[in-house]
Amino acid sequence: MSRVYNFSAGPSMLPESVLNRAAAEMLDYKGSGQSVMEMSHRSKVYDGIIKEAEALFREVLNIPDNYKVLFLQGGASTQFAAIPLNFMNGSGKADYVLTGQFSTKAYKEACKYGEARVAASSKEDTFSYIPRLEKSDFDSEADYVYICFNNTIYGTTYKYIPDTGDVPLFADVSSCFLSEPMDVTKFGLIYGGAQKNIGPAGLTVVIVREDLLGNERDYTPSMLSYKLMADNDSMYNTPPCYSIYICKLVLEWIKSIGGLEAMKERNEAKAKVLYDFLDNSKLFKNGVKKEDRSLMNVTFVTGNADLDAKFVKEAAEAGFVNLKGHRSVGGMRASIYNAMPYEGVEKLVEFMAEFEKNNA
Repeated sequence: MSRVYNFSAGPSMLPESVLNRAAAEMLDYKGSGQSVMEMSHRSKVYDGIIKEAEALFREVLNIPDNYKVLFLQGGASTQFAAIPLNFMNGSGKADYVLTGQFSTKAYKEACKYGEARVAASSKEDTFSYIPRLEKSDFDSEADYVYICFNNTIYGTTYKYIPDTGDVPLFADVSSCFLSEPMDVTKFGLIYGGAQKNIGPAGLTVVIVREDLLGNERDYTPSMLSYKLMADNDSMYNTPPCYSIYICKLVLEWIKSIGGLEAMKERNEAKAKVLYDFLDNSKLFKNGVKKEDRSLMNVTFVTGNADLDAKFVKEAAEAGFVNLKGHRSVGGMRASIYNAMPYEGVEKLVEFMAEFEKNNA
């Protein structure tokens, strides 16, 4: 069997060791005589799986005891509404920093529930950088400040955590979750869809400071109440059982390679190979400010749409798939999440160099 190098922005590739383990346990999980995919979420066996997944999350990310870890359905985009419903209920105001499509969508959703303010934006420069923000840039009366930590479409990321003073900082970390250490205590809430670095689509993980819970609006749907989900240990309804199981396997894999410090080193090494090539290429260009470049999503163009399309086609034929950029921006994008091996990036660069030689 020949596997391709999958550079998809999500759902993305998973570690082969995780896939092999899941395959081995598909028909019979640890002698239970059944697959995790078909067992009751109320069973003793599955209770062990979800509890182990949470314990591993806490260990790997160093999550303090005063934070709840929630395993939810509905995707990361559901949190765009859940967050204002649960938290925009003091002053009724919140600050949003717009650094791409998903923070913009979150802001537009929040406008339905209160006074959402654009505290800063990089839209005027095609979201090619991360604004540098001080505490004075935020409204001290805001119920929270919202950012998208890594921007999948534009290939930017925060290299610092904004100081928001006494106002809780909330972050969508979908496309950089578990890619490097993160100080959870700097945030009131972080969340992310699983399909980038954590597991298959269908699971969203929310990590929220406990003292912030319990102030949701009285008309908040039960399925969007973080307090209700926390009180029921993510078991108010049937959770995304199999996705949580795969998440557990991924967390075990991360732990086995040395944790998030080791993961960061791996990701920095991969990104350096690709960015170094782009910085010296006469054909391919990356338009992101160097100090804000993402380790996870590397965007690039040739400057010619037809040549971009030719590159994507020939790359796919060579086994490098899903390199087409997001439909809103075009060009190319190589998502090099945790599971992408170093040699995958090396071989992609070799292919790019050959393409440049033949097409420059």
